[in-house]
Amino acid sequence: MPATPDASHPPRTFHFISGLPRSGTTLLAAILNQNPRFRAGMTSPLADIMGLVMAEASSKNDFSFDVSDEQRVALLRGLVENFYSVQNHAEVVFDTSRLWCSRMPLLNTLFPGVKVIACVRQLAWVLDSMERLVQKQPVSVSKVFRFDTNTTVYSRVEALTDPRGMVGFAYQATKEAFYGQFAQDHLLMLTYESLVANPAAAVRAVYQFLGEPWFEHDFDHLEYHADEFDARVGMPGLHSVRPKVQAVERQPMLPREVFGRFANEAFWMDPKNNVNQVTIV
Repeated sequence: MPATPDASHPPRTFHFISGLPRSGTTLLAAILNQNPRFRAGMTSPLADIMGLVMAEASSKNDFSFDVSDEQRVALLRGLVENFYSVQNHAEVVFDTSRLWCSRMPLLNTLFPGVKVIACVRQLAWVLDSMERLVQKQPVSVSKVFRFDTNTTVYSRVEALTDPRGMVGFAYQATKEAFYGQFAQDHLLMLTYESLVANPAAAVRAVYQFLGEPWFEHDFDHLEYHADEFDARVGMPGLHSVRPKVQAVERQPMLPREVFGRFANEAFWMDPKNNVNQVTIV
């Protein structure tokens, strides 16, 4: 006999946050977490765990012939649902990973009609923000650069923008999602510039995209830290959020020619590129 659904715990809605590092994903999570119906956080291991399961259920494993596509779908959907099963209070869960933009077809298979928020920012400022974190820690070295102590700002930028680097992969994955078949209606491009300049308008657009009822947020009193994780990767402050959402004017830290090299890479800003009519905030 099938189990009777527990009326006290209605079916949970899952949304996904992706995009570029240093572009507001943690800030967005901190804002959304103010809504008692929501649960959001920094990058989770869920997408990586899912990748391992997919590999083991593929022809990499000699017994994969006995695993049907229906079983794979149930297994992967169950990973998401069970990962957050202890979050009993949350009706709406947001999982964050830079991998999600590269897995739009998979997400739509698991959760038809899925909504993905891609946080983006001018690429030159993403790299500048990463370099600023590096230079705040002159006596230590980061896992992001494989603990290599013999680097310069030039080699660090090259490592970050490599197709398998922290920024390069995320940039290409976001581009793939933007031009992909599931972009229209399933993808929202949330620019860091809009989020910090007018957070109320930006977050209202997020709620509208998700079809969720508005919650009155306090953009002057935010709180989010992941000090233990940031210390582990050797980048303290990587996921710290200022209490007040506001734009901060500052001069670039990158050499002028490096900053200029990436100054025009915001493909989402050119209307001619938006062939899928993606919502851009």
